[in-house]
Parts: sequence; C-alpha cells; structure tokens
Amino acid sequence: MRVLLKLTLDCDADAAWRAIRSPAVLREVVAPWLDFESLEAEGFPTTWPEGPHRLRTLAFGIAPSGEEFVDVSYPGGLPPGVRMLRDGGGAVTGPLSAFRSWDHRMAVSPLPDGRTLYRDQLRASAGALDALYWYPTWAFWQYRGRRLRQLAPTWAYDPPGTADAARAEARASGAAS
Repeated sequence: MRVLLKLTLDCDADAAWRAIRSPAVLREVVAPWLDFESLEAEGFPTTWPEGPHRLRTLAFGIAPSGEEFVDVSYPGGLPPGVRMLRDGGGAVTGPLSAFRSWDHRMAVSPLPDGRTLYRDQLRASAGALDALYWYPTWAFWQYRGRRLRQLAPTWAYDPPGTADAARAEARASGAAS
C-alpha cells in the first residue's frame, strides 16, 4: 500500500527540517491517538541520529500496544534544497506488526514565499491484510497532515544568538547612517 501527503507548511524549511527530525514533534503529531516511550537507556534524543531506535507504542497515550523501532537514515543525492528523513523500521509486536515492510519518507524543501513544501510517502505491506489496513492507515495519515499544518507555525525560531546578532547588526547599521 502507498499513502501520500503533499502539504504547504507555514514555517521555513529549516524549522520544518528540525521538526521532522524531532522525537518530541513525532509525539505531538500523533497525539492523542498514539504516543511513544523510548526503550533506549538514554531515552529519546533531541534529534533522531541515523540508526535504529526502540520504542513502545501507547494507544491513547496510556495503553501499551506493542514495540517497534524507528530506523532513521538521511538519504543523499536529492535535488538542491530538498532534505529527507527515511524510516525503514517497523513494529515488532502489537497490531502494527502485521506490516511486513515499512518505508516512510518525509521530505522538506523551501518555497519561494518562505514557507515549506512537505512531502510524505509511506509504502507498507501487510500482505493479505493490506485491504483491511489501508483505510485506517490513510485516515491516520490525513490526521497527521492536519496536525503538521497546525503545529508548523510554532516551529519557527531563531537559533541561539541569531536574534541578538540581528539586533546588534541593525543597531550598527543605524549608527553608521
């Protein structure tokens, strides 16, 4: 099965890129239907590094509903300005373990107006159960898309020091006039 999203997000591409690499944003996007607990000794990282990360899935944020792993990679060879996160993991136990394969790719690229083009593709297979799983998966992806649009305006921020540097530069250019 294949599920696609193509959205315009109200934030710049750098902010969207930080967000899709963040376990905290993943948890916000799937709430309240799902939540995740890290099964790693260090807990969730701030940003997903490449490699596998073990998680427990919580239905409605409270009921354990299986274990899975997120297997993160950052494919290269993309057109200029496009950044992509790929999750090739999957569920080990629970209802989502019916998916035998899982290939989830999220890409962001800047738009001329300063917003972000977000593309999301899930290719997954549950074998004979594909017909049963397709609609709930599609519906959940639409929910994720709505949450991404809602949250995107909150992602923009000035990295530490940038706001201060911009103010100092503005003061300096005003003094030089």
